[in-house]
Amino acid sequence: MHEFSIVQALLERVDHEANVHGASRVHRVRVAIGELSGVEVELLRTAYEAIRCRTRCEKAPLDVRRIPARWECGRCGAVIARGGPLRCGKCNVPGRLVSGDEIVLDQIEMETANV
Repeated sequence: MHEFSIVQALLERVDHEANVHGASRVHRVRVAIGELSGVEVELLRTAYEAIRCRTRCEKAPLDVRRIPARWECGRCGAVIARGGPLRCGKCNVPGRLVSGDEIVLDQIEMETANV
């Protein structure tokens, strides 16, 4: 279950960003998870709940945005329809995945001192 290692890396990154910005607390963490990333969202949420205790994210909810897989022709850029062959109907070139395999830290809402 690699979701625990993903959450550990996520919390380390959030802690780093909080340090860089002089944040005392984190209020919310938002991530984007591609449907082909190999991440089980519910396991990710469970891991986050288990690991965030005694971190800056202890009271920060985790928001997850799912990113659908999207394929395009490698030659002409035409979108390849879901559920069909992963080849361009015009060029007969294999499709390439352009989104849906990513794991992205989208946003961190944190409390900083007034500047």
